[in-house]
Amino acid sequence: MAFIDYYKTLGVDKNAKPEEIKSAYRKLARKFHPDLNADNKDAKKKFQEINEANEVLSDPGKRQKYDEYGSDWQHAEQYEKSRQSNRQSANRSEYTYADSGNEGGFSDFFESMFGNSNRNRQVKFRGQDYNAEVQLNLVDAYKTHSQTLTVNAKNIRITVPAGIENGQVIRISGYGAPGINGGPSGDLYIKFLISNDQKFRRSGNDLYTTVDLNLYTAVLGGEITVDTLDGKVKLRVKPETQIGEKIKLKGKGFPIYKKDGQFGDLYITYSVKIPTNLTENQKALFVELAKS
Repeated sequence: MAFIDYYKTLGVDKNAKPEEIKSAYRKLARKFHPDLNADNKDAKKKFQEINEANEVLSDPGKRQKYDEYGSDWQHAEQYEKSRQSNRQSANRSEYTYADSGNEGGFSDFFESMFGNSNRNRQVKFRGQDYNAEVQLNLVDAYKTHSQTLTVNAKNIRITVPAGIENGQVIRISGYGAPGINGGPSGDLYIKFLISNDQKFRRSGNDLYTTVDLNLYTAVLGGEITVDTLDGKVKLRVKPETQIGEKIKLKGKGFPIYKKDGQFGDLYITYSVKIPTNLTENQKALFVELAKS
């Protein structure tokens, strides 16, 4: 995997203080956020790179490993274990040489001290994991669909299941960085960020919305047409419906994740619109009604 300079990505010096890194990240994140660059694929890629750089440099432990090991920072513990093992092997070989007096021990001692390049090359390390974020609106998350992500300059096509939760993370095995010395590839972890619709608010598998009624329908009752994420439906409004009254439409909420044909419910709160710009005759009718 090509080395990515996280400091260069955020535009900060290698000795930058945590507050400088935080400030640089916020500035770049606002500039390249997908919501502000909907049709700019380069901006979306840049936003993912900025998040990846910030995730490492804002964490003191990860940053220390990155400074020491570069692009292989996630293998730091494995490298340390390998070094420790080599040191232990060197100590054992020293005793063998001192006690055995044979040429094999002498050869093993120097091999342990100075390393066996052929043997070291056989140590396999798993590739590092990648992290990505996907922004979805409520309509996108309502139905199963495909998306193409660009991760580390590689296009990856994924299927997003209906009912995906806000903040949910999905792991795609083997789509991380390639392994070292033939080791297995890392995984790709995708976090989904889902925004509420202007008309609907999601809570779990249920949806909530507000529907306006005119005064006459609220008082006398009648039939209205309302929107759902699955299309329009007709409702009967009972007479004398009160402001703030709620009804439930069973099965008209959000699809339940990986449970085909199962949905939450839709809760509707009625809001009554008071008529304006009344004529004198209309006002007189309300006066009469008030007197009665």
